[in-house]
Amino acid sequence: MTALQWNVALPPGYRRGDVLAFHGRDQQGVAEQVSADRLRKGIMHDGLCVAFEIAFGPQQASCTADIDGAPAPGMAAALHAAVRNMLGLRIDPQPFAQLVANDALMAPLVAANPGLRIVQSATPFEALTWAIIGQQINLAFAIALRRTFIEQAGRRHSSGLWCYPEAQQAAQLNPEELTSRKFSRAKAETVLRLAALVTDGSLVLALPAGGDVAGISQALLAVKGIGPWTVNYALLRGYGYADCSLHGDVAIRAALQKLLGEDSKPDMARTEQWLRRYAPQRTMACAHLWASLQN
Repeated sequence: MTALQWNVALPPGYRRGDVLAFHGRDQQGVAEQVSADRLRKGIMHDGLCVAFEIAFGPQQASCTADIDGAPAPGMAAALHAAVRNMLGLRIDPQPFAQLVANDALMAPLVAANPGLRIVQSATPFEALTWAIIGQQINLAFAIALRRTFIEQAGRRHSSGLWCYPEAQQAAQLNPEELTSRKFSRAKAETVLRLAALVTDGSLVLALPAGGDVAGISQALLAVKGIGPWTVNYALLRGYGYADCSLHGDVAIRAALQKLLGEDSKPDMARTEQWLRRYAPQRTMACAHLWASLQN
């Protein structure tokens, strides 16, 4: 085993509770385990099992990555990037707060949740597969499907923690291994189709130099079973893209209905038009709309 250790500075007002809540959704703790000041998470990287342990202090997070094997060149940088994703450090919330400082509708939402951040999945592949798997009316059922996917395609770290699979491990499954565990045929085929395309190089998930998401968006939309909502959610949770428009999200439309004090949810076209006023910071607008449903 190889252990990498490093520290990550946390900004003033950092909300670790949001991070722990996002990663602690599966109360069975199969691939993520949280406590009051600590997060453990397992992922696969370059075919190796990696168990992260992140201990939160007042000003920094102390990070350890225990790797079952010898890391390849460049792996440390990739693991550092995964931790930044998991800690929600990709999008600075301040530009959006400044944008809406005098906005009669949105400024109160920001004031109610100062410092709110977008917490991401460790990798784009994890975000994409969760976007596909998680499209269920019942969140508990969606989390159970995610757990099944991890146990079917992932590997177990030497510590016992399950590791979220890479595309290469998922591509080895056949649909029946998922449909026999309550996956719909369409959902199973979409997840495995995505995994196969990434594995054979037909689909590259890494952002090009400059961070332009247009090419990745178009490539994902060409995959059967992946639509605009899945792409936008993956851009948000997988890439930390600051200008995602989640106008197709039912919860966003419900939050907008609540914010506007109307009797019915606005349709997708109106929601999309309404969100445009917050470009290029629509991701944070969506984050605050989601959060407003908890108030």
